[in-house]
Amino acid sequence: MTDSAVLQPDLQQPPWQVDRFIVSTALAGFALLGGLIWLETAPFMVVLFVVGTVLGMALYHGAFGFTAGWRNLVVKKRGAGMRAQLLLFAVSSLIMVPMLHSGQAGLVGAVAPVGTSLVVGSFLFGIGMQLGGGCGSGTLFTVGAGNIRMVVTLVFFIAGAVLGSIHLPWWLDQPGFDPVPLVNSFGVTGAILVQFIGLGLVAWWVNRIERKAHGSIERDELLWKSQGHGVLRTLVSGRWPFTWAILILAAGNALTLAIGGAPWSITFAFNVWGAKALEVVGVNMAQFEFWTWDYPAMALKDSVLTNIPSVMNFGLLLGAMLAAGLANRFNEASRNRPEGRQFLAAVVGGLLLGYGARLGFGCNIGALFSGIASASLHAWIWFACAFAGSLIGIRLRPWFRLPN
Repeated sequence: MTDSAVLQPDLQQPPWQVDRFIVSTALAGFALLGGLIWLETAPFMVVLFVVGTVLGMALYHGAFGFTAGWRNLVVKKRGAGMRAQLLLFAVSSLIMVPMLHSGQAGLVGAVAPVGTSLVVGSFLFGIGMQLGGGCGSGTLFTVGAGNIRMVVTLVFFIAGAVLGSIHLPWWLDQPGFDPVPLVNSFGVTGAILVQFIGLGLVAWWVNRIERKAHGSIERDELLWKSQGHGVLRTLVSGRWPFTWAILILAAGNALTLAIGGAPWSITFAFNVWGAKALEVVGVNMAQFEFWTWDYPAMALKDSVLTNIPSVMNFGLLLGAMLAAGLANRFNEASRNRPEGRQFLAAVVGGLLLGYGARLGFGCNIGALFSGIASASLHAWIWFACAFAGSLIGIRLRPWFRLPN
C-alpha cells in the first residue's frame, strides 16, 4: 500500500510521547464529521464512519502494505508482507463467501467482468502503485498520517479516476465476458477450497523465493514482540504484528458488507470527489455516459456524506491521522516533500492509479481484497496483472530517484 518504512512507529525510543495537537485535531474532526453524518444520513452511516476510522488506524499501526510488500518480495526476496496479504484473503474468504450466499437479501459481492478493461486497468494500477508510493488504501492512510508526497499522488489519483470514468464505456466495448463468481461453478465450500488452494500455491511460490535467497523464511512476522512495551501501548502507538491488522481488516470488511450491503471499496469515492469538483467549475458531467448510469448519477447528485465509500474514506483519513499522532510520527511524515523527479513520479503514479482503478473495477481493496473475499474470478486476474505492472514500476523507480 505504501512505502511503510517511514511511517512505522519507532518502538525503540521510550518514553512514549503523543502529538497532542494532531490527536486533538483528529478527534475534533471525527466528532464534527460524525455529527454531520448523523444529522444528514442515518445511524448506520455513522457506524461505517467508525469502521473506516478503525481500518485507518489498523493500516497505519500494522504498516500493512501491498506496495511495499510486493516490492520487498521482488527486490529483497522477503515475503512477510505477501504472506500477510494471503492470510488476510483466506480469512476474509472464509467469513464473507458464506455471508454473501446465506440467502440474506440486500448483500452484493464485489464481482466484475473479465476482459480488456480489467487486464489493462490492473496492469496500469500496478505500475502506478510503485511510482505513486501506495495503492488506494495506502494513499489515503499515508495522506492522513501527514505524508506530503502522497497528497500529490492523491490529487492526481482523483484526476486519473475521473478520466478513467469518461473512457470506461469504450473500454467495456472491447473483448471480454460477464462476471464469473466461483460459487456458481464450485458451490460455497468448493469456492473457498479452490481459493485456499490458489492462495496456498502463491504462498509456496513466495516462500520458495525467500528460502532460495536467504536459506530460510522469516516466520515471526505474525507474532507480537513486546520490545519492552506492553500490549496496551503497542495497541495504541504501534507497531502492530500483522496478525492484529489482519483480524481487524477482515472484520472491518465483513462489517462493511453486513451494514452497507457491499464489501469495502475506496476508489469510487475518488471518482465522485473529482466529478463534483468539475461540476463546481462548470463542467456538466452528465455529458459523459458513465455519469448517466444509475449508481454514478445518484452519487453525483447526492451529498458525499450519503456515499458509503466516501464516508469510510473520511474515517480512514482521520483514523490514520489519529494513529500517527498517538505514535508521535505525524511531523516526521510531513517532512517527506517531493522534488523534481519524485514529484513527477507522484503525478504519473497518481494518474495511473486512478485511471487503472476505474478500468480495473477498483484498487487493491475493492478489486483484489473484496473481490477475493467475494470469490470472483476477476480478482485473481487483477492480482496477476497488477503484480506484473508492479514489476515494471519497480524497475522505473530508480529513474525517478525513488529507493528500492
